[in-house]
Amino acid sequence: MDLFKVTKAYLKGHFRLTSGLHSQEYLQCALVLQHPQFAERLGKALAEAIQAQLHGPVQLVVSPAMGGLIIGHEVARALGTPHIFTERDSSGNPAGKMTLRRGFQVTPGVRTVVVEDVVTTGGSTREVIELLRELGAEPVAAGSIIDRSGGKADLGGLPKAALVTMEVTAYDPAQCPLCAEGSPVVKPGSRAA
Repeated sequence: MDLFKVTKAYLKGHFRLTSGLHSQEYLQCALVLQHPQFAERLGKALAEAIQAQLHGPVQLVVSPAMGGLIIGHEVARALGTPHIFTERDSSGNPAGKMTLRRGFQVTPGVRTVVVEDVVTTGGSTREVIELLRELGAEPVAAGSIIDRSGGKADLGGLPKAALVTMEVTAYDPAQCPLCAEGSPVVKPGSRAA
């Protein structure tokens, strides 16, 4: 959390999260990960936390774009494995299904770890896990820099690791007290909600 405070990546206000929920707190990982020395340090620490959950090797790290790209790459580097990423289909639907593009392929049976920057509901991570299972891969763990769910997010039943686990209140927009106060909402993430 010190890195988030030093880089002004721990924000307070009224935010619309990728999940569609609203929150008074937002962790903008891109502001931390823009510094290669911080990204490398976090990647090594997360790789160690993931390995502590596993028996056997990791052969591939997979991340959902955009938030998981840098940290996924750094975890893969620390583990000595390749890293690929998923993207939402380009049909113009912002809620499109996760898919592999850019020539990325998954070998059936490959032991994979899914890495994300921040987990709130676990939705993006679960989508990647489902895609990997459909392709015949063997997802063995999931990891994130921050777990905002207090450890409650279901990540496809996999062992999970996070460098920081915190419980941040998130509101359904229809019951958001900040909206009721007339506070303007900001959407700082990479995906329209």
